[in-house]
Amino acid sequence: MTYEYGRWQKESISHSLKTRRVVWLCGPRQVGKTTLIRQYISDDNQYRSLDDPGLLKVALDDPLGFVKNSSGTMIIDEVQKAPDLIPSIKMAVDEDERAGRFLITGSANFHNLPTVTESLAGRISTIRLRPLSSGEIFGNQPFFLPKAFSRDWPMQIKGYDKQAVIQLAFRGGFPECLPMSDKDRKIWHLDYANTLLDRDLRDIANIRRKAAMRKILESLMAWSGKFMDIAGFCGGLAITKGIFESYTNLLETIYLFERVPAWIATDYDRVGKRDKIYVTDTGLMASILNWHMTEVFLDSDRSGKIIETLVFNELKAQIDLDYGYSLSQYRDRLGREIDFIVENDRGNLLGIEVKAGSAVSKDDAKHLAWFQKNLAVKKEFIGIVLYTGENVLPLGENITAVPIGALWS
Repeated sequence: MTYEYGRWQKESISHSLKTRRVVWLCGPRQVGKTTLIRQYISDDNQYRSLDDPGLLKVALDDPLGFVKNSSGTMIIDEVQKAPDLIPSIKMAVDEDERAGRFLITGSANFHNLPTVTESLAGRISTIRLRPLSSGEIFGNQPFFLPKAFSRDWPMQIKGYDKQAVIQLAFRGGFPECLPMSDKDRKIWHLDYANTLLDRDLRDIANIRRKAAMRKILESLMAWSGKFMDIAGFCGGLAITKGIFESYTNLLETIYLFERVPAWIATDYDRVGKRDKIYVTDTGLMASILNWHMTEVFLDSDRSGKIIETLVFNELKAQIDLDYGYSLSQYRDRLGREIDFIVENDRGNLLGIEVKAGSAVSKDDAKHLAWFQKNLAVKKEFIGIVLYTGENVLPLGENITAVPIGALWS
């Protein structure tokens, strides 16, 4: 059975096609990019998939001829397979500046590919498509951030206790495997990872040490939600810093991982500056690490890690829709830490702490309270502790405990 989900980014694509010459829909394999762009096929719009060996050969042999189109939108799927198309697209849209000339997709970030030397800056709108968010799966709209900044919460949000949230995390967001059983979904995730490592990475790089790449993949999955420690990684895996950084960059290029930068306070010298790294799908993470739901529920470290990673992905799916938001995190040398900080276009700050448990107290908000008093004194600050209970509770001035289900309900 084929399941169709409404994607929040469809409106962004339609708008960008009216205003920009090139629209690039990027994201990992199997998140629904092809399904989404096929909705734009018409008598005027051509569709060409570079997964087709014949079309790929034409694109590689004659990129200029391949991108010629006199009207409508040319839709090109998986453009990273033929990076020489980028300068040809640039030439085409410089000669004809009509909006909506090209709608392209990529399962790798072609900006990071060494073979791509041309830039489409000023000509391209980049739209990120992620695995399905819980809001998209449930058919809800992305209202969490506006509600958070306006402190518009109901008294209760029921139905998402710790066990239910962990089940959502194990499910992940790849559309094809959502209706599968837990066992079949795990097999799908493992096949997906093997395909990426054995085939898709060959499109963009020459991986000589496949065993090292697999170890790095597994280690980064286990490291989700932690600060990057390159020396620790390299020592534990017995690999060089150069290999680690090169292979990690490749895994980020195919959208398996993402970094969250530090929130920097220039007048506070104890602030940390390291990035945090997150897996971009919690279901894939659980499968590759061979986690079992019952064990994770009883293990505070693993349950905290997968729930925090789920929150990251839910937040990013909504932040992607509005250029007015940015995401960072905070940790200083004294160990004060805030999981996520969202800043809006007015400079207002939303601090978010994630707690896997169903009980919450003012102690869970102490870092939020310190941040508000010491670093956010000149800004409007709102603090939230997301937890797996069901009641909205005050924890201090402008600080509230909010059920985690508010992210998608």
